[in-house]
Amino acid sequence: MDLDFEAPLLDIENRIAELEELGSGSEIKFRSEITELRRKAKSISKKIYKNLTPWQTVQVARHKDRPLINDYIKNICSNFIELHGDRCYGDDQGIIGGFATIGNRQVMLIGHQKGKSVEENLECNFGMANPEGYRKALRLMRLAERYKLPVVSLIDTPGAYPGLEAEERGQAEAIARNLAEMSQLETPIVIVITGEGGSGGAIGIGVGDSIIMLENAVYSVISPEGCASILWRDGSKAPLAAEALKVTSDELLKLKVIDEIIPEPAGGAHRASDETMMAVKQTIVKHIDRLKRVAPTKLINKRYEKFAALGRFGKKKR
Repeated sequence: MDLDFEAPLLDIENRIAELEELGSGSEIKFRSEITELRRKAKSISKKIYKNLTPWQTVQVARHKDRPLINDYIKNICSNFIELHGDRCYGDDQGIIGGFATIGNRQVMLIGHQKGKSVEENLECNFGMANPEGYRKALRLMRLAERYKLPVVSLIDTPGAYPGLEAEERGQAEAIARNLAEMSQLETPIVIVITGEGGSGGAIGIGVGDSIIMLENAVYSVISPEGCASILWRDGSKAPLAAEALKVTSDELLKLKVIDEIIPEPAGGAHRASDETMMAVKQTIVKHIDRLKRVAPTKLINKRYEKFAALGRFGKKKR
């Protein structure tokens, strides 16, 4: 998935790849030209990503090469034991979770799973979880509370699955119950929005003590396309909707919806996934260490106050 606004950068990267292939048998051949092209690519990349529009940010957040939960598991967890099923209906692959170790800290890791190939996309329903996915997540959170383990939740979903069968099995109730239960969970909860944080599908595993967001991720009550279809009856006005919705990390930090932004390397997480994932790991560890020093009762009270304060408007100064 090539992004239109990245065209100048892609031209340079393709030229670098050609020169590297032509000079593969020699260490010196094309070296100076490749070095200059890389310098130019870095400069163009910084310029492009410093001036992204909200709609362009949405496109970056959805990029197929952006790290997904399985990439994080492989790269930031020293071990991971997946736990399956909601003990009620089945095992939804739209949300996965289990015991994990991140930087020598034992945690319960939960997150949306999108998949990379067409087959994986279909198996995971493109990260749009069914009610059993949210009930599985809640079961694992309660297990974490029992063993006094922090919960780490990685959010990356267009939204909860809106199909008839999901509604028949209680989609709204499952998400609502998660909101209520997470607000009272007696263990630290760290939320990381890694890609697309969409609607109730995101907030269903998104109530926490620390809400962290990657720089080029997005977080919104509805997708820009959905908003445009409702407000203007025209999905092509998604770029306008993206701007109005304040979906970007810098806007959400100003609104105090999130607590911290994790900067991404120039060119986005899809170009430097290892560097991005290490930054996420360090940030998670930092927040776990801070939150573990807070008493459970105080943790719950502060969590409640945090979410109760969202959407408040102060009196206009005269």
